[in-house]
Amino acid sequence: MNHYARWLVIGVAVLASVISSSALTLSRVFGDYMVLQSGQPVPVWGWAETGESITLRFAGQERRATVGEDGRWAVRLEPLSVSSEPAHLTVTGRKSLTLHNVLVGEVWLCTGQSNMEKPVGEQRGQKPTLNHEEELRSAKFPQLRLLKVARARASTPARDIQGEWVVCTPENLDQSKFSAAGYFFGRRLHAELGIPIGVIDASFGGSPIESWITPAGFAALPSLTEWQKASTTSGSMVTIFQGTTKMEVEPATMFKGMIAPLVPFAVRGVLWYQGESNVYAGDTAIYADKMRALIFGWRAAWDRELPFYYVQLAPLLYHVTRSNMVVSPEAVPLLWEAQTATMQLPRTGMIVTTDLVDDLTDIHPRNKKDVGERLARWALAKHYGRAEIEVSGPLFKRLEVNGDKATVHFDHVGGGLVAKDQRPLNWFTIAGADGVFFPASALING
Repeated sequence: MNHYARWLVIGVAVLASVISSSALTLSRVFGDYMVLQSGQPVPVWGWAETGESITLRFAGQERRATVGEDGRWAVRLEPLSVSSEPAHLTVTGRKSLTLHNVLVGEVWLCTGQSNMEKPVGEQRGQKPTLNHEEELRSAKFPQLRLLKVARARASTPARDIQGEWVVCTPENLDQSKFSAAGYFFGRRLHAELGIPIGVIDASFGGSPIESWITPAGFAALPSLTEWQKASTTSGSMVTIFQGTTKMEVEPATMFKGMIAPLVPFAVRGVLWYQGESNVYAGDTAIYADKMRALIFGWRAAWDRELPFYYVQLAPLLYHVTRSNMVVSPEAVPLLWEAQTATMQLPRTGMIVTTDLVDDLTDIHPRNKKDVGERLARWALAKHYGRAEIEVSGPLFKRLEVNGDKATVHFDHVGGGLVAKDQRPLNWFTIAGADGVFFPASALING
């Protein structure tokens, strides 16, 4: 190639880059087969050339915007009615874009670490979920739509996500490695409500909670000042110890890489399953502050009190799964207490999983169907008029002590307490004033 031809190629490439960067586009959270949230204002945004006039049309509404100096445009649709009829969404500027097969229903965002990320089928280093082959074969739900957000870390808020909406089919559910808990949640909602359901999976295995908290969230809790300072400085790390292993964590990176680009997409609420990394880090009561910071920060980002429903960690012999780490036997119960304390915040709810584990050495329990369906109970009872549904397993209410007997009273007992396996109760211990625990016999009374 001669000198002039080389510069011609370079010039064409640069021109193509300029045209591409200013061409009309939508955020990737919008796409064919998507579900838009009903009953709320619906923000829609994208990018084009500065000053360009943009017109968006959907469901009989027309909205106009002018592209700002930063190349971004945004409009807001008035609240939409539920619709199972596939519709087109069009955006027109100097060129036109059309999204096909768009439905209107309920949209939920699920996030966390590997137990939220775990798919229905095969995942390297993990066992598949229970009955996974049949679950995949039967995953044919045209009105259940799934968006898998690609893993990403960022030191500054990312402009966009990587991922695309798909219709729930056996092939799409399997190939996308979509969250099993998120899928079973969406499937249950769709079965109960009979309307379109969209679920967004933005999870990242092994991530500590600090990676998901916003700088504003850290700032709300005085106990997290060190994390807040680090979260506002790109590349700044906080040292934590997992047993004898030192680990450097840059706060807010998952939020900036995977969640910030979704804001302010209209969703009904958030599903959260995380905490294993923080058990290894020795978090106990401080995890409650981190949960508060997480929820406060996300609600501030969306500028609304998003419902937050989350999964209490499953029991696990942590010292067996990581033999090089010293984990206190009390670490998991103390983190359970921190998770339970988070229910004091409004519009939050927790499910327990102590009865869903068949292997105490497997950090990824295989029963994700009950996890998703228990999360769905919170949503159905609190948002979809199903007040008759009991949302929680029994929760401690008060304790009475009489000699060598302790009587524990519970809230959320539904029709009464029962042993799920019809066997005598086990795993109970009791201590005197010296704090030394011994095995105890337990009976259900009344």
